[in-house]
Amino acid sequence: MITGDELIAVRRLAVPPPRVWTAFTTPAGIAAFWGGSHAVVPPQSVTVDLRVGGEFALDTRGPDGTGRRLRFRYAVVTPPHELVFDEPVTGIRTTVTLRPDGDGTDLTVQQRKLPPELRTAQAADGLASILDALATHLETP
Repeated sequence: MITGDELIAVRRLAVPPPRVWTAFTTPAGIAAFWGGSHAVVPPQSVTVDLRVGGEFALDTRGPDGTGRRLRFRYAVVTPPHELVFDEPVTGIRTTVTLRPDGDGTDLTVQQRKLPPELRTAQAADGLASILDALATHLETP
């Protein structure tokens, strides 16, 4: 859902928060889902320095072969409940919140300070695709 300069996505995942946390905070986990259905993330391209002020970075490759390096800086790291990271080029701040729900996790991803060109249905679909890929990744034992 896009409201003003915010994009919010909510999902129920059938695994506990520590498993979702691992997907968001390890190179193998990030590579497994980050590109969603629109890009591939080569596992060897992912680096993670999981601490406030630390950075994670990854390469994406689109279907047409074009690639781009993405970098993010951690602002909050509270395992296994909350990650907040900033994308310095666009200024987007992403908050990932994990709440236990029985044997699963309620996941909320909120992106704030979206530039006007990312306040679109296509951007919302892109985030949904990433969360679909995350759910599929987590279904694998």
